[in-house]
Amino acid sequence: MSAIDSERMVLRIAKGKGQKDRYVMLSPKLLAILRSWWKVQRPRHWLFPGERPEAPITRSAVQLACQHASRRARLGKAVTPHLLRHTFAVHLLEAGTDLRTIQLLLGHRSLQTTSRYLRVATTTVCSTASPLDLLPRPTSRRAPSK
Repeated sequence: MSAIDSERMVLRIAKGKGQKDRYVMLSPKLLAILRSWWKVQRPRHWLFPGERPEAPITRSAVQLACQHASRRARLGKAVTPHLLRHTFAVHLLEAGTDLRTIQLLLGHRSLQTTSRYLRVATTTVCSTASPLDLLPRPTSRRAPSK
């Protein structure tokens, strides 16, 4: 079974956190980038092979690459795979994705677990319309003419 399903536009993440397989949406842009990468590298077994070509890239190699990227970009905060996951969840929320969908994409059993990932940006809070704004406005009554 392929990890990239371009018909359904999903990626299968094999044995992610908790040794669970997960599915995430595949953007057309990412699909094009992955296809270009494959054409250049022509990997045999894995799209991103590890030190040994017959084995996939390891978690520690990804963490190390994130640390190097953080240093090169001179970021104040270290980029980690977990931070990328958190950022993914926040961007989905700010784009209007419902919490239940985010929960499924992150593979959480509980909405409470998902809510820990979601620190909503101030701009999102400030731009949220109050349900009170949907109430009809009272019409002004004029005093009857004499």
